[in-house]
Formats: sequence, structure tokens, C-alpha cells
Amino acid sequence: MQFDIRRFDIYRKVPKDLTQPTYIGACISVSSMALIAFLFTSELVAFLTPQIESVLYVDDPGEREQIPVYLDISLLELKCDVLGIDIQDDAGRHEVGNFDNLRKSQMNGGKGCRIRASFKINKVPGNFHVSTHAKHSEAGRNINFKHQIHQLMFGEPILSNISKHYGVADTSFGPLNGQDASKDPLTGRETFEYHLKIVPTVYAHHGASTDKSKELHGYQFTALKKSFEMNAHGMRMLPAIWFKYQLTPITIKYSLEDKPFYHFLTTICAIVGGTFTVAGIIDSCLFTAHEVFRKIEMGKLS
Repeated sequence: MQFDIRRFDIYRKVPKDLTQPTYIGACISVSSMALIAFLFTSELVAFLTPQIESVLYVDDPGEREQIPVYLDISLLELKCDVLGIDIQDDAGRHEVGNFDNLRKSQMNGGKGCRIRASFKINKVPGNFHVSTHAKHSEAGRNINFKHQIHQLMFGEPILSNISKHYGVADTSFGPLNGQDASKDPLTGRETFEYHLKIVPTVYAHHGASTDKSKELHGYQFTALKKSFEMNAHGMRMLPAIWFKYQLTPITIKYSLEDKPFYHFLTTICAIVGGTFTVAGIIDSCLFTAHEVFRKIEMGKLS
């Protein structure tokens, strides 16, 4: 006996001359195809448009012990050789003056200095400030800290990754960018203070394969500005620009996860199979009801 693989065919074909087309069946078929096309398009758009979710959790200070900082600021009335940046915190750190990754460039024909600095701060309350230190005599008696902040950023740049999906504004990660303190009424003796509240922010992108997974650590922050003349016991103190920061214990995590392609295929199969199954049930019910009414009209229903 010859083996015939057609025995395994579970989709047996009914001869066309044994089938009966109906208007109801045609309407249901067209409606089903339109519904499948609509659901397929919607699912394709959802598959190609990544969704980002946000969660809050308590930060672990030991997970990343230091925070990268980038500062770009212009002092409009002081020379570069009298300026430096101090870093202090509640853990006992105190760095004075110049350090690695500090670049100063003279501006405005020798009057004015632009400072670009990259450094790290500990995850404890503290401050960093721009001042003249012991070089105040070289700066002159009327030390003026008129300034413009071009950029102040904590951590890695993640705004571009989440803004297009989550609508996070630039002011959340750089509220002091473009800050111009040169137009305020100044006497030349003001100290400027910026009080910062820093919120750790994580952006995680999990691709369909582990090779695409990445995690970036940035920091959103708010800033409150104050300016005043400093005096101690009737003696004038040297002005400066202070950035005093505190960190919140809560971390915001934005997660972006690519959907695997097999999920898309599974959904499409469910859409097609489910639509045809439901359409077949509806067609069968309507056809049976139509036959019953037709027999009633003809008086053949017993």
C-alpha cells in the first residue's frame, strides 16, 4: 500500500459546486477583511512605536557613589588667572582652586573669562563655587561676579532619549542653562547662590536582544537663585558664585523596551484567526435563522 501524505491534511477542501454563496456571507466577509486590515494596521503602528514607562524607587547611594558634573559659565568682569572652583561636601571633601578637566579661556579682549569644568561630586549634600580665593588682590577691589551660565548638567545626557517618548522638558535637566545674571542690578559686591534639588534619573532601553540593552544615569534638578552682599561682623567678605546641592532619596526610572517580533506575529495570528472564527459563527447563526424564517414563510417548518 503506497503511503499518501495527504492523509495528514486537516484542511480538507470542499468542492466548489457543493458550496452556496449568500449575500449575508459576502457582507460578513467584506466586513471581516476590513476589520482585519484595521487591527493589523493598529498593531503594526503600536509595534513600531516604542512605549516608555516610568517608575519611582528608593535610590541606593552605594550603587553609583559619585555624580559627574559639567559646568560651562562665563564671568564677564574677571580675568581667568584669578578664578578657581572649590568643591566641598558633608563627607569632608574640600578641593580648592584648579583641578583636572578645568579649562579657562579669556574673552572680551582680556576682560572676562569662560570656564568649562568637568568633575565628580559625592552623593552627599555639598557645594561647588567659583571664587577668587587669595588672589582677590590681583582681581582688584571691586570684584564683580556678573556671569552667564551656558550649561550645568549632572550625570549622562539622557534628555534626548526620553523627551521624544515621554515629553520631558529641557528645564527638568538644565533649568540654569542660558541663565543670565549680568543684567541684574549689581553693585559689584554680590554673592550669588543657586540652591539645587537633584533627582536621580535612569533611562533603561531593553532591546529585543541583550546586545541592545543599555542604561544611562542622568539627574533632573530644580534651582532657586539668590543674590546678596556678604558681610561678617561688619567686615566685607569676598563675593562668589555658589551652587549648593542636595539629593533626593527617590529615583525616577524611565524604561523603554522593544517588543520581540514573535509577539507581533502572535498578535497578528490571533487577530486573523479570531476574526475569521467569530465571523464564521455569526455567518452560521444568521444563515440558520434565515433558513428558519424562509421555511416558516413557506409553511414547511414542522
